[in-house]
Amino acid sequence: MKIAVVTGASSGIGREFALQIDRREALDEIWLIARRRERLEALGSELRAKARPIALDLTEPESFEVYRKLLAAEKPEVRALVNNAGFGVFGAFTERSLDQQLKIIDLNDKAPVAMAYLTLPYMGDGAEIYNVASSSAFQPVPYIAVYGASKAFAMSFSRALGMELRPRGIRSIAVCPHWCRTEFFDTAVTDDTVRYYNFFNRPEGVVAAALRDMRRGRDVSICLKRLRFQQLLAKLLPHSLVMRVWCWQQKKPC
Repeated sequence: MKIAVVTGASSGIGREFALQIDRREALDEIWLIARRRERLEALGSELRAKARPIALDLTEPESFEVYRKLLAAEKPEVRALVNNAGFGVFGAFTERSLDQQLKIIDLNDKAPVAMAYLTLPYMGDGAEIYNVASSSAFQPVPYIAVYGASKAFAMSFSRALGMELRPRGIRSIAVCPHWCRTEFFDTAVTDDTVRYYNFFNRPEGVVAAALRDMRRGRDVSICLKRLRFQQLLAKLLPHSLVMRVWCWQQKKPC
């Protein structure tokens, strides 16, 4: 049985990954993982492949045991794994709860590591891993410090993993969108900490670029030329300057 596995599939980029992978590849099933089963069932009705809704909260360690047992029982051939589940919160580090910020690390970092580790025994030559990071991965980001750091981890992990897996013919890519019009903002925005949004990506474009960049053998996907230039500047300029510019844009002291 050939399958794809998509986490955070109930909306936004995860939902779009499920739709585009379904159109691109003949699969027997697509395993859709998120907390909201009803959303997953609705998405399943739009797919060609049979959808398997799996309602899990990947901030809870027991979720990975459920997933491990499911893999062991079904023994599928996993052609694609999309680690998209994640969230962030905008605000000063000391003004957000510790529990909330630790959950960011749990979902954005621990979950992709666990999902990759558990899934790789079922992946073979030509299989693909998509780890959704962020443009925040390229520099430290004050006032969304934990989220930015979590995405830097995701990008570094994804690239290193891809190098390790090359001899097995398995590719890994870090998907690094900019601001994207998704439900991410429903949780992230609680006040006016972030005021300046220079431009937005659309989920359709982010995913199309990721699939294209995977085919081209890239290990990082940045979907717009203007964003590639912005990330080049973040790489070349001192991060102290980049952070000051960010704070100035958001009208925050630094």
